[in-house]
Amino acid sequence: MPEGYFGQYATIGIFALAGMTLVGATLQLAKLVRPNVPTVQKYTTYESGIDPIGRGWAQSNVRYYIFALLFVIFDVEAVFLFPWAIIFESLGTQAFIEMIIFIGILALALLYAIKKGVLEWLS
Repeated sequence: MPEGYFGQYATIGIFALAGMTLVGATLQLAKLVRPNVPTVQKYTTYESGIDPIGRGWAQSNVRYYIFALLFVIFDVEAVFLFPWAIIFESLGTQAFIEMIIFIGILALALLYAIKKGVLEWLS
């Protein structure tokens, strides 16, 4: 093992180089061993066992994106809320008030989405 200040970096470099070499060797070995039988059917689009008919582009309803955005918002809320809840007692009153404000803002956003009818699927 190399010693000194740059010895640790050299060790990391050696391991990184060995890892890249192993990955490259494995990919080349797989390329040599795999069967190669190109056919027209291999190049067609496959989607859940259904044959592709028509154009490849289709317009999606904007509600799917809004639902995804709402999911991300509440997922981020959970990322902030769970660690806060674990150390809740040691944080004090100010952290409690800040979290109430954070949850309140998200609740207002949810109420706004409900009021605008974003969460209704049948329309």
